[in-house]
Amino acid sequence: MSEMILEVKHLSKAFGKNQVLKDIDFTVNKGDVISVIGASGSGKSTLLRCINLLETPTAGEIWYNGKNVADRKVKAHEYRSHVGMVFQSFNLFNNMTVLKNCMVGQMKVLKRGKEEARKNAMYYLEKVGMAPYINAKPRQLSGGQKQRVAIARALAMSPEVLLFDEPTSALDPEMVGEVLSVMQQLAHEGMTMLVVTHEMAFARDVSNRVVYMNQGVICEQGSPEQLFGDPQKQETKDFLARFRNN
Repeated sequence: MSEMILEVKHLSKAFGKNQVLKDIDFTVNKGDVISVIGASGSGKSTLLRCINLLETPTAGEIWYNGKNVADRKVKAHEYRSHVGMVFQSFNLFNNMTVLKNCMVGQMKVLKRGKEEARKNAMYYLEKVGMAPYINAKPRQLSGGQKQRVAIARALAMSPEVLLFDEPTSALDPEMVGEVLSVMQQLAHEGMTMLVVTHEMAFARDVSNRVVYMNQGVICEQGSPEQLFGDPQKQETKDFLARFRNN
């Protein structure tokens, strides 16, 4: 039986009178690559931000390795060192080099020494093909390069789960492939990943589970074969019909 890492129970999130998430339930097991798909405004990014405690859920629970991290007593920064996040807008420190971007979190949050943090950062920058750029500042990089640095920075924190919030949506089309190829390699190596994406080919070919969200609820979820090949709900069929020619 697969080891469960994350369990979301009856999660809801409202901004004022706008109910963005409604009674969400799902689990993430070790080694899962779960793609969350759906139209813009369906609540996908808010779900990820709640899971990473960047937003406070209005109701519900988020269990990580047997502890409810939605409890106010949980130290968010400690939890986030285990559940990392890659944002669509990169969120790099513009005043720091590529190398320092990948070292600072390790030193401040994980209390690693400078040499250990540097060695670890170099390992992951090498892995994503960004080792030649360690002295560059973010402004000197392309969007695809920035996103690969952001992935290396997240990996350097040794997370158990990595959350991706539309990691290719801010990129020019020619840069999308270089980021997806890094993500595909991570999936192949067994990294546990929860990916909000509009890249249907990635969801279909790389994920072991696909979650379709519509208007703040999980409308349908299943294996890629089931969801793409034989969707059960009309809303899922209508959504996927738009991508049939892609």
